[in-house]
Amino acid sequence: MITAVQMRAARALLGMDQRRLAEAAGLSLPTIQRMEASDGQVRGNVESLVKVVDAFDRAGVELIGDGAASMDGGRGVRFKTQPPSDPSEA
Repeated sequence: MITAVQMRAARALLGMDQRRLAEAAGLSLPTIQRMEASDGQVRGNVESLVKVVDAFDRAGVELIGDGAASMDGGRGVRFKTQPPSDPSEA
């Protein structure tokens, strides 16, 4: 669904620290820290993963899965449209 590298890349794209992601997703900071410490696919319950993906989606970031349309066919992140001026507004 989402990798730890994608989480860190999406946060970097938004200039968002772990605390702000936790607030945006309605999760605790330790939960975000554990998710980002995963090796490969993020470990966590499905509800928490959905909250993180939704938080990125509201902030305007699209998560690119394997095989999805991208230049090289790999995983990644990108803005869906023009980024919001303040990611916390998402």
